[in-house]
Amino acid sequence: MVIFKKVIDIQSFISDLKARGEVISFIPTMGALHKGHIFLVENARKAGGITVASIFVNPTQFNDKEDFKHYPISVEADIDMLTEAGCDILFLPDVSEVYPNGTENMPTHNFGYLETILEGAHRPGHFKGVGQVVARLLDIVKPDRLYMGQKDYQQCMVIKDLLRQTNSTTQMVVSPTVREDDGLAMSSRNRRLNELQREVAGVIYQCLVSIVAKKGSDFAVVKKECEDILKAKGFDPEYIELADADTLQLNNSYTNGRQVALIAAKLGSIRLIDNMLIE
Repeated sequence: MVIFKKVIDIQSFISDLKARGEVISFIPTMGALHKGHIFLVENARKAGGITVASIFVNPTQFNDKEDFKHYPISVEADIDMLTEAGCDILFLPDVSEVYPNGTENMPTHNFGYLETILEGAHRPGHFKGVGQVVARLLDIVKPDRLYMGQKDYQQCMVIKDLLRQTNSTTQMVVSPTVREDDGLAMSSRNRRLNELQREVAGVIYQCLVSIVAKKGSDFAVVKKECEDILKAKGFDPEYIELADADTLQLNNSYTNGRQVALIAAKLGSIRLIDNMLIE
């Protein structure tokens, strides 16, 4: 695996690859890698071409300074995982490379409704920062395919809208959520869970399974059941919602169309999110 820290160097290298007709697949990450990230790398490799990953903890998408301060860093272990997975290129920039003119002077995008609900409502400014960094990374790497995970469902929709707004030719590929044995969605933040928290963290998944299984019931009742279960296990639920799977328009009840159930809850100071499609 070739590692680049400078924009000019990776751009030159990828430009040469593209001139030879290579297809570029890109997996942007903030490090603290787990099997979910590696699943994206494996999917990209199966599709053929060159696989590029990035590790960059983007400061502009953290509305909580403590969350940014405590975000897990494990660069050496991440490099080992990517190498073993067969990743071809790693982009490992510092902030001055990604934001050479500072973060305040970066263009921003308006994601409308998507910025006002769920994660947007609970993390003001988060998607503005996500849009900034992904737009910048796409401009640097210029990939043919962009791989993201379903766990961050709303983020995937934001990036899809970013691609539309920028008239990008990059194809976004969303891969299924990778889970632990108890159903807990793999996340870098899981590392911060203590032993007792980790024992109950899978309850979020159990609630999602229940929401899906009870399609056709009164969602208000199902939602209250999930709230009670989460609180009993020590969670502080932020939202438990149903939404249209294609627009993320919130629904108060089950519908006949494709929906997605979404949950965010805090366990101590650690915020966990997950979702599940209802076909």
